[in-house]
Amino acid sequence: MSSSAEPNVVPLCDVLLVLLIIFMVITPMVQKGMDVKLPDTVAESGSAPQGLIVLTLRSDLGVMINQEQVEMSMLSGRLREIYEVRQDKTIFVRAHAKVPYSYVIEMIDIAKGAGVDVTGIIPEYITED
Repeated sequence: MSSSAEPNVVPLCDVLLVLLIIFMVITPMVQKGMDVKLPDTVAESGSAPQGLIVLTLRSDLGVMINQEQVEMSMLSGRLREIYEVRQDKTIFVRAHAKVPYSYVIEMIDIAKGAGVDVTGIIPEYITED
């Protein structure tokens, strides 16, 4: 009687297929991200397209809503005034290149608290005020 020492690979293939299916199901759930909306291009530098609200943080930590200078302490109240009558609750944020990111996050947080639903980031570096 000759005995052959061939391993049975069927259980190994079953285990590999189960692991493959598990990874295929888990991978889409692990991916996280944030939806980003960018504004249309503007003909003039520094001006907002019609109807959009652009919140700008300058290098001296001065805040501007479109072209209107606003004190940081008054920002929440001013944004509430603007957004309580608007249907579109979208704001675009831009900041000077040298401003620490924590100030930008604070501005976004104030805007969210004032009723803004969608926040867009303008991907340009302001180098001069």
